[in-house]
Parts: sequence; structure tokens; C-alpha cells
Amino acid sequence: MQKTIFLICLIFAFVSSAFAQKTAKAVAEEATRKRTLTESVEYLKNAIEQLSGAEKRSATAFLASIQEQMGKYADAQQYYEQAAAINAKDASGMPKKSTEQLTLDAIRCALSLGDSAAADELLNSNIKKSKDSKIIAYTKLYEQWSVLCKAQNEKETRGAVSALKEYSTQDSMKEVAPSILLTLWHITGDESWATNLKKSYPKSIEAGIVKGTVQQLPTPFWYFVPRIGADIPEIESEDNVEIQKTSSVPQQIATKQQLGLFRDEENAKRLVEKLKASGFSAKIDVEQRPTGMKYYLVYVPEKADGSVGELLRAAGFECYPLFE
Repeated sequence: MQKTIFLICLIFAFVSSAFAQKTAKAVAEEATRKRTLTESVEYLKNAIEQLSGAEKRSATAFLASIQEQMGKYADAQQYYEQAAAINAKDASGMPKKSTEQLTLDAIRCALSLGDSAAADELLNSNIKKSKDSKIIAYTKLYEQWSVLCKAQNEKETRGAVSALKEYSTQDSMKEVAPSILLTLWHITGDESWATNLKKSYPKSIEAGIVKGTVQQLPTPFWYFVPRIGADIPEIESEDNVEIQKTSSVPQQIATKQQLGLFRDEENAKRLVEKLKASGFSAKIDVEQRPTGMKYYLVYVPEKADGSVGELLRAAGFECYPLFE
């Protein structure tokens, strides 16, 4: 019996020692060797529990970044906040992220969920006291995005539009200028904002969106913001599409293609009818947020060969891949 207990303790000590020797960089590299994003996420969740201090902080932020790429914004927000709460420096060999930057990442995910209440709570945290000009610029932008996220009609966007127009002229907001110009164009439909964007920031992702060489992902935030004017242009050609990839993360085929997230069930039903008329098997999932508000997510199941997204775009529908 004593021998058995000794062996169990020895194995436990060996396993604990193995994890103790792990670094955030080693954990991240191991995660990239997994076959799918889901396997990477599960590995990271288990591994970060064995880490501490700077290593845990950086590995948690890395996990959040993968979840954000997968469209799992609620999970990503949670882990960005967890990383921000760890009082430690950045781990060696990992991206440098201040607590304020991690808080901004969490805010962006909250806005991607259409959860302006959570975004506002984070915006009113210690980030308000930042002395970093870049952080200040993003905070001001996200404050207006939160206002837009709550807007129900064009009239309710006017205050934010006015603020963004003022920001577009300020040198202190240069860091987020492409996002400001894209937002103004998206809301107003005024081509002068698109022209300014293409001229001043021709290599930006935002310029690619207005030129139609980059697809704007239809996250809930962009669905919620009332729009005036022309639609987002179609992608010009598959060869010209700039796709944001992280080479260090394994690729995975989506299980669904999301086409809309609505507060109004009737709007969701109308989109489903339109999709079915075009030959797609569209469905609706109901999501209830902690605030009690219901959202209606319209999606089309993806095929094993991953072809549905391309077929939807070819039929003129914007879509966004979702992963299990």
C-alpha cells in the first residue's frame, strides 16, 4: 500500500513539475500543433491552469485571441478580462500587452456581441485614467461604437456621428482614423468618407473594405448599427481578397455560416425566407444574453467541404463562419 501511495505521489510530482517548467511560449507553440482550433482551445484551457504569473497572463491572452478569431466573443471577452486581472509582466517570447490593451480587447469583444452594457462597464473602469495616447484614442472610438450599438434608428446615431466627424479632424485620433472613416461611411453612406479613407490610408484593412477587396465580417455590432446609403461592396475577386490569418493557429472548417443577428424576430424570419428562396437551408437560433435580451441568429449549416460560405457570397449574401 505504501509503495502504491509513493508511486502515485511520484507521478503527481512528475506531472506537476512538467507543467511548472512550461512557459507561455511553449504552451502556445504546442497549441498550434493541434489539428483543430477546438483542440487548441481545450489544450490551452487545461494548460493555463498549471501556469502562474506572467506565463499564465500571456497564455490566457493568447487563448482569448484564438477564441476571438473563432467568433466566440463571449469566451474571448472573459479570458481577456482574466488576463488583464493578473498582476504580472508579459512572458518572454509572447506579444506585449498592457492591462489597458487587454481591457480594450475585452471591450471590442463585448461590442462584437452587441453587449453595450458590458462594454460601457469596461469603458468606465481604470482605462479612463490612461495616459497612453493610443489607449485614449481607442477608448474614445469604442465609446462612440457603444452608442451606435444601442441606436435603434438613424436619429439615435446623430450624436455619435457628430463626435466621430470631430475626431476625424484631430491629430490625437490618428491611431484610429481608418476605423473612424469606415464607421462614418458605413452609417451615412457618404462616399466622401470612403474617398478620404482610400486616399489617406490606402493599405489599411478599412480601405480594402470600401474598395471591395476585403470582406467586412458581419459581426453583431455592424448588424446593429443603423445604415444609410449603399451596401458594402461585393468582393471584387477571390484572388484579391485579403484574409486575416494567424499562421500559428491550426485551420478548421466552420460548422455554420452566420448571416445575421437581430433583436427583431420578424427581421430574422424575413432573411430566412430570402435565403430559402435562393436555395439555402437557413435556420434561426435564439440566444438570450445575461441582460435578458433575446437575439435571433440566422445561419446556414456548413458542409463538410466548407463550400457553403463561398456559395452564399456568390449569391450576394454576407456571411461569417462560426466554429463549434
